[in-house]
Order: sequence, then C-alpha cells, then structure tokens
Amino acid sequence: MTAVIQGIDLLPAVLPAALPREAPAEREAQDDVGAGGPYVVIVYDDDWHTFEQVEIQLQKATGCTLEKAEALSHEIDGTGRAIVFAGTEEKCEQVAGILRQIRLQVETDRA
Repeated sequence: MTAVIQGIDLLPAVLPAALPREAPAEREAQDDVGAGGPYVVIVYDDDWHTFEQVEIQLQKATGCTLEKAEALSHEIDGTGRAIVFAGTEEKCEQVAGILRQIRLQVETDRA
C-alpha cells in the first residue's frame, strides 16, 4: 500500500535501516486492537507536568521507547492532546490508570 497525494508518493521505495523499530509492548498493543477494541487512551495537556515527567510515565504505562514518549509529549503540548495507546478496553484502562498515578488528565474511549 502506498500513500499518494496529488501524484506524490509519500513512502520511500526502500526503508532506511536506521529507522527505529517498534518496542515489543507497542507491537502487543497493536495486536490487542482487533481482539476486544479498538479503544484508545487520550492524554490532555496541562500546565504543571514537565515533559520529562510525562515521558517517563508514558514509558511506564505503554512500554514505548523514549523517542516515542518524546514525540507524544510534544504532540500533547502542541495540539492539546494525543492518542498515546490503542488496544482492548481492559488494557487501555490499565494504561490510563498508570498515567493517572501522577494526575495526568487521561480519557479512554472507543476508537
């Protein structure tokens, strides 16, 4: 499958070997989506948590890489919210619970 906008191929013909691979927990989450979902976890921006606090908690909750956590925290800051996880309802509630441990504003919803 190729993404094309107005005749421009947006995907490279060959993926560079240096692209980061998914963390095992991210692969599991993608597998879970079809099983009982899909559900998503949404984190909202606030003015009292630092980027580092959010990134650490995202890693604890989702098992994502530091690079993924950094990208998500910047998306949260820039757009006001981000979908940080997708999976079964049960797994999303578990992830949301871990994120709420530091009082992040979190919501789970059906995708």
